Amino acid sequence: IATNPNVESETMAMYLQRIIAPLGIRVTRLARGLPFGAELEYADDLTLGQALENRQEF
Repeated sequence: IATNPNVESETMAMYLQRIIAPLGIRVTRLARGLPFGAELEYADDLTLGQALENRQEF
């Protein structure tokens, strides 16, 4: 599910996931976090939290 990063889109994505998942269809989301070249000092708490939560081995 690819949506804009806002409350309304998150709500819609959760709604769709609840409808689709019981049908046995795999539901995934696009990765979220900091864009390449972004300055950490300008990142909001939610974006920074998602970037930390979704980090990958390097």
